[in-house]
Amino acid sequence: MQSAVLSPSFTPLLRPKPHDPRTRKQTLLRLRPLSAASSSFATASAASSFHDLPPLRSLVSLPSLSDRRRKDALACRATAVPESASPGDGDASSKSGGILQTLQLGALFGLWYLFNIYFNIYNKQVLKVFPFPLTVTTVQFAVGAALVLFMWATNLYKRPKISASQLAAILPLAAVHTMGNLFTNMSLGKVAVSFTHTIKAMEPFFSVLLSALFLGEMPTIWVVLSLMPIVGGVALASLTEASFNWAGFWSAMASNVTFQSRNVLSKKVMVKKEESLDNINLFSIITVMSFFLLAPATLFVEGIKVTPTYLLSAGLDLNQLYLRSLIAAMCFHAYQQVSYMILARVTPVTHSVGNCVKRVVVIVTSVLFFRTPVSPINSLGTGIALAGVFLYSRVKKIKPKTA
Repeated sequence: MQSAVLSPSFTPLLRPKPHDPRTRKQTLLRLRPLSAASSSFATASAASSFHDLPPLRSLVSLPSLSDRRRKDALACRATAVPESASPGDGDASSKSGGILQTLQLGALFGLWYLFNIYFNIYNKQVLKVFPFPLTVTTVQFAVGAALVLFMWATNLYKRPKISASQLAAILPLAAVHTMGNLFTNMSLGKVAVSFTHTIKAMEPFFSVLLSALFLGEMPTIWVVLSLMPIVGGVALASLTEASFNWAGFWSAMASNVTFQSRNVLSKKVMVKKEESLDNINLFSIITVMSFFLLAPATLFVEGIKVTPTYLLSAGLDLNQLYLRSLIAAMCFHAYQQVSYMILARVTPVTHSVGNCVKRVVVIVTSVLFFRTPVSPINSLGTGIALAGVFLYSRVKKIKPKTA
């Protein structure tokens, strides 16, 4: 007798002798109740001749132990889900989280616009009675640097660990950032707020031009077409601007060039960031560096013009000037910080669209607040320019086809 074999039902079956047809028939009959498929197949085989019988292994059509293990494993996975869980719990939590993030983003956009509006209004009021843009810009950087140092000292935001090589790489960015804000204040002191922001709507034009010249990034045909209404709208608004003068015009143009040079430099000179050097800390370092860059030039060109003695001798309201200068400086730093916070949450295209809407809000608000005379043609030119900026922000994401 040979060794016994266990079937899935643990019934011992004796292996038959290979040359005894009667033993095969008995074994076949013994296997019939174990499987319906084997029973039908065995009945058909009994009516055939001995030579037509298939081998014994083909007759046993029972599920193997490995099949049972697969089913058991599937059953264990199915019962591993907690009974308290419901299919809608994940969807509800994701929806609530998405709504909360949307509300936070909307609040940031609202603060971005609000701080920008207050900055332009109070800054314009200061520059109208105190025409010293170098001093005004230096005060704004000084207040921003004080806020940054306070934020780092009180651990409101983690102080970055930065090397000398990183400071050397950031220095060009700080230089063009300083010049860009100085030229903006020079323009705001000469022309209306609405006209300055209309000219600054040409930023995409200089961005495309400088990127093509220094980075070799050739624009798509759609980007080039979107620049045409920007240039045409600014030209039309400039021809009909009541407060137009060349100093204000070229100052706003120079701010466009410097700000877009900053963006090109940030791509050309890649700053090696550590974990603590994010966009907000990068902007904070640039603010501190801008103060130290501009303060000596201010003392040399304009001297000290913020002393109470000088302001009283000029017939200015000391308290009003200090208060409005402080509010403008705080809003100046706040709206740029919020802008970086938004940029960390959305794509650059979405941020560009938001910046276009912000410019519209600032222009309309300043026109209403200062009662700036605006002709229909001037309004049309401003509208065309802003529409071109919006179109540019939409077509910028269209990638050129590669061969």
